[in-house]
Amino acid sequence: MKRNLHAGYLQSGGLSLNMFTQDELYELHLATLDVLQNTGVYFEDEEARQILADSGAAVDPVTHVVKFPPYMVEDAIRSAPGSVNLAGREEKHDYILGNNRVGFTNFGEGISIVDIYTGQLRETVKRDVEESAILVDYLDNIDVYERAVGAHDVNQDAQPLHNAEAFLANTTKHCFHGAGNGQLMRAAIKLATAIQGGPDKFRERPIISFNTCPISPLKLVRDCTEVIIEGARSGVLVNVLTQALSGGSAPVTPAGTLVIHNAEVLSGIVLGQSVKKGTPMMYGSSTCPLDLRMATASVGSPECAIINAGVAALSTYYLLPSWVAGG
Repeated sequence: MKRNLHAGYLQSGGLSLNMFTQDELYELHLATLDVLQNTGVYFEDEEARQILADSGAAVDPVTHVVKFPPYMVEDAIRSAPGSVNLAGREEKHDYILGNNRVGFTNFGEGISIVDIYTGQLRETVKRDVEESAILVDYLDNIDVYERAVGAHDVNQDAQPLHNAEAFLANTTKHCFHGAGNGQLMRAAIKLATAIQGGPDKFRERPIISFNTCPISPLKLVRDCTEVIIEGARSGVLVNVLTQALSGGSAPVTPAGTLVIHNAEVLSGIVLGQSVKKGTPMMYGSSTCPLDLRMATASVGSPECAIINAGVAALSTYYLLPSWVAGG
């Protein structure tokens, strides 16, 4: 079991980047509550809308926009756990996910790779998924595995399941997976359950968690909400990870971007807590600026680092574990 070093932690020494005061974070929170209550978020899936309506949200049956009373949002924030054990297939790789401790994963979602034998750029295949998991399993400073590349040599309708089979069999660390939708997520959970030796052992030590992404601005499509709902029902952690683009799908200012980002993530967390209070959830971000000249996401830019610091500060403010990409 690993408890990593603190980051952004008020202490007598060390390095931190604190973008906002507590009062400024409170202002961002209030602005987010205003967006959630008066503008709302579009939910494509009827089941998700019904769950939220039953929990106290106002649902427009024509536009499918859901508006959240502030108490509902704040209750969901309080009920989501602040610390989660990300179980590995081997207990020595268990990672305690908690507030103000920083850990590392590999970058994910690659679609091509430079072949180590030919030096040529090519599309990734299932064997590459397997080898990426073997590599991460070997590297001590990477705490958990995220699906690094995709299998493009298989039936693409079932690609997420092939990816899960490839990495679950080749690392003993905890795994994060973009399952795609609820059906494929249930199938991946069955694979992980078989590896763990049965449902009881999997419930005690789930070795897989799931990423899902709202669409900016302020939209949760069916595939996204299916993953959140299934995660709550199955007792596995779901990372609600959005990518609002400053100057594109979000305001150009850091504060405006963070409000849109916050509203999208919190709406997903409210859905998960509405299914089952106390279900583990993660505050995720791949939010970054839009390069207005090239129309590309500026991942790794200085502005991205500033946004990342803001995201980390918000998750700390809410006592929620966070996942921040591209810094």
